[in-house]
Amino acid sequence: MKLGVMGALFGGMKLDDALDYCAKLGLDAIELPAGCYPGDPWKLSGIHRNKPRLKELKAKLADRGLEAQGVAVHGNPVHPSKRIAAAHAKAHREAVLLAAELGTVVINFSGCPGGAPGEKTPNWVTCPWPDDYTHIADYQWNKVIIPFWKRENDFAARHGVKIAFEAHPGFVVHNPEDIVRLRKAAGKQLGANLDPSHFFWQGIDPVEAARFLGENNCIFHVHAKDCAIDPRNSGITGNLDIKSYGELKTRAWVFRTVGYGHGDAFWKPFVSMLRVYGYDGVISIEHEDSLMSLNEGFEKAVEYLRGVILRQPAGAAWWF
Repeated sequence: MKLGVMGALFGGMKLDDALDYCAKLGLDAIELPAGCYPGDPWKLSGIHRNKPRLKELKAKLADRGLEAQGVAVHGNPVHPSKRIAAAHAKAHREAVLLAAELGTVVINFSGCPGGAPGEKTPNWVTCPWPDDYTHIADYQWNKVIIPFWKRENDFAARHGVKIAFEAHPGFVVHNPEDIVRLRKAAGKQLGANLDPSHFFWQGIDPVEAARFLGENNCIFHVHAKDCAIDPRNSGITGNLDIKSYGELKTRAWVFRTVGYGHGDAFWKPFVSMLRVYGYDGVISIEHEDSLMSLNEGFEKAVEYLRGVILRQPAGAAWWF
């Protein structure tokens, strides 16, 4: 396995400085933000058409012993606003073309449409009743999500690129079962960016999620981000908490740096389950801890994961 970082963390830095920082800490890879919600701080969208700039990017990575592992364009390409949907869909396709040049995957959200044609805002369904919500879910899956991602699956296949969905509340695909459902309906270029932080507060066991996604041969990328649930606040509000991420004292849960939400009792079995199902790729740190600075949170995650990830190939069972 290799250690990397979701590069949107360094959006306030120049690309050279960000890459130098990663190399200094001994990372193996960086996930490159190229549009939509992660932003495009280094103007990478469309760079595949600029051969000198693309060559320069590859050289910058190689000179520091880094590889590009993932092009991040987390967005909502099925947004009910035609303007937003078009911009995010374009960014996604640009990411596919860049990923083809870099030999990596694209990381995205499934998106969330409105509840019916003509709506202006996304509608995230969390229950089957009243029946309105079941009808909304049927519309979203069968009229919007599956047709859209069938087209994108075929486009990605033509360019030899895989698309890794980050299952995230607020979007139609928000759990492992949804990832596999969409993969079966829309194509095998579609799979998972397995991020345990979004599963903890939904009551999903990320280790079992890794098993399930591994059984379906669709773990394409992995994020390392932690989550801590406050039992007092959760016991009062539940975990569908819409308070600001900055309200640390009253939220039911918050994102944490790796090791500060869960320790070895989770992370070691999680990494082991990834290996059981053949994932030996990059573990990409995504730092969104409101209790720590950018540098401290990121560097603590690097230090912790160095002792957890499995670097060498598995050995033979020599003891029998």
